[in-house]
Amino acid sequence: MSILHFDYLDRLEAEALHILREVAGQFERPALLFSGGKDSIVLTRLAEKAFRPGRFPFPLVHVDTGHNFPEVLAFRDALAAELGEKLIVRSVEDTIRRQRLREPGGKFPSRNPLQTYTLLETIEEFGFDACIGGARRDEEKARAKERIFSVRDEFGQWDPKRQRPELWNIYNGRIQRGENVRVFPISNWTELDVWRYIQRENIALPSIYFGHPRTCVVLPSGQLLGLNEHLRLDDTDEIVERQVRFRTVGDSTCTAAVESDAATIDDIIADLLLAKVSERGATRLDDNISEAGMEDRKRNGYF
Repeated sequence: MSILHFDYLDRLEAEALHILREVAGQFERPALLFSGGKDSIVLTRLAEKAFRPGRFPFPLVHVDTGHNFPEVLAFRDALAAELGEKLIVRSVEDTIRRQRLREPGGKFPSRNPLQTYTLLETIEEFGFDACIGGARRDEEKARAKERIFSVRDEFGQWDPKRQRPELWNIYNGRIQRGENVRVFPISNWTELDVWRYIQRENIALPSIYFGHPRTCVVLPSGQLLGLNEHLRLDDTDEIVERQVRFRTVGDSTCTAAVESDAATIDDIIADLLLAKVSERGATRLDDNISEAGMEDRKRNGYF
C-alpha cells in the first residue's frame, strides 16, 4: 500500500502487528485469549497478517464459564478449525468442582469473577509467560490505566504502580520466574475502530452482533437481558420479545442486549456514531457492582 494512502486504520494495524511480533520475539510460551467475540476475532486476523504463511506462534485459549452464548461458542470452534490453529478450552465449572469454589448466587449468577481461577490454573498448566487479550482502553476506566505489556506477579495480580513506561513503542517483556505478562495489541483502538476494521477486512462475526428477535428479561435499570436457563427469575419479572443485538459477548447472565434493527456493519457503525455510553457501560452488569469493580478483579488476576 502506498504511504500516501496509509490511513489511521493502517496505523493502528501496524502498531498491533508490531506488538504481536514483539510477543513472539520476547516470550517463550505465549497464548492468545480467544472468546469468539469481535475483539479476539480481530486479533486472529491480525495474527494472520503478522505470521502467515507460518503457523501462529501461540495457541488460542478460551476460559469457558459454562454461561457463554451458544452462538459464540459455535463460531469459536468453527473459526479455530478454519484457521487450523490449536484451541485450548478450560472450564470454569471444572475449576469450581476442583477447588470447591462457591457458585455465584442471586437472580443473575455471573461466573465472570471465577474466570480468574481458571485462567491462573491454565497459565500454570501450560507455563504461559504472556497472554494476549483484546481489551481496549476506551472500554472501562480501569483498563485505561493499563499498559500494552501489563506485568502480573506470581499470583497473577495487577499492580498499577508496577506498570512500566512504554516510550517510543518500546515494550519491556522481562519478567521474573512465575510472573507473566498480559498483552493488549488493540489497546489504543476504540469500539468504532474495531467495527471499521471489521468492515474493511470483511471479517465474519457471530450472528448475535446483529439485530435479531430475542426473548428478554427487563431489568430494573431498563436494560434487556436475554432469557437463558441460568437465570433465577421471579414470577413478577417482565418478559418481552424485542429486536436486539449484543455490543459485547461475555457471560450470558450479565451481558445485556441493546435494542437495534442493525442488520449490517454499516448499520452498526451508524448506531455507534450516535451512542453516548461505552459498550461495557451500556451492557455489562458485572462492571456496575462497584465503582472499582473492574479494577478489583484485575488486581486479583482477571484478564
